[in-house]
Amino acid sequence: MARAPFELAGVQVAPGTRTQIDVPVAKLYTHAPLDIPVEVVHGRQSGPTLLVCSAIHGDEINGVEIVRRLLRSRQINRLRGTLIAVPIVNVFGFVQHTRYLPDRRDLNRCFPGSESGSLGGRVAALFRQQIVDQASHIIDLHTGAIHRTNLPQIRAQLNGADDETRSMADAFGAPVILNAELREGSLRHYAQGRGIPVLTYEAGEALRFDEWAISSGVRGVLRVMRRLGMLTGEQRRRTPAAAEVANGSSWARAPIDGILRPRVRLGARVAKGELLGLVADPFGNAEGEVRSMADGIVIGMGRLPLANEGEALFHIARFDAIEEAESAIETFHSSLEPPPDGLY
Repeated sequence: MARAPFELAGVQVAPGTRTQIDVPVAKLYTHAPLDIPVEVVHGRQSGPTLLVCSAIHGDEINGVEIVRRLLRSRQINRLRGTLIAVPIVNVFGFVQHTRYLPDRRDLNRCFPGSESGSLGGRVAALFRQQIVDQASHIIDLHTGAIHRTNLPQIRAQLNGADDETRSMADAFGAPVILNAELREGSLRHYAQGRGIPVLTYEAGEALRFDEWAISSGVRGVLRVMRRLGMLTGEQRRRTPAAAEVANGSSWARAPIDGILRPRVRLGARVAKGELLGLVADPFGNAEGEVRSMADGIVIGMGRLPLANEGEALFHIARFDAIEEAESAIETFHSSLEPPPDGLY
């Protein structure tokens, strides 16, 4: 029995084909239409429907390149199931180089949205109805906020989560899995509430391409697709070391206003009370120490040296097995030899 076409926004995609679809989302002040770009790859054989999306925050552009390379990968030519690839969800923010929508709302706090609500609510409702609700699994691609960078990591709610979520998280191959609570209004909160397994991949910083984060992201998505049975054939790369799950995290903050001089790097293992950096005024008359509040790993840090008192500077994740976490990160670093563009 032939597989049925896949329909999105009124467009039908036949089995064994791929189609780019522009989903109308709004109009600019000039009356020019604005669309969410989508590509659907509909396999000849049945299988999961995986949504891979990025730039829900418009300035988080690493995910855009991850989606582009994923769509160029030869491995998806024999896809089982359906891939819905959305490189830019927040087209408003992407055009303006900003995290937010024009009304300053965070689109990732607007789900499930409302057809008669604010701009954020309307965009969230349209994205949910046309795209999200068709997915059986989701990978949501993010970076750190402006002037912050993240160690490649998976965020998922593992307490009480289904086995499929944990299986996807393990398969991705990031060195760290952060057991993160759901935030109301987020895509992850909405999807998991509907029983859709969802991962958030965080890596790099806003408005910057980071090859380390991008190549790791592409490989991670392909590993998840292979775990879900969407890809066939042998895996071309060795399976990464098992990621360690962080049981919590917190930020070390600036003790005074001033200029930060960091003393640790991203991914470093730190001990409770260890000096992470110094914040001083431009003359050096006043100087404050930033120290770790726990044993852990630096999974995020500020990139802008200028700091106000109380500003988050170093994100420390805590582990029950910190030696294993350090080893997983070192193994991950040593494996980072990006292949030529698009060859995965």
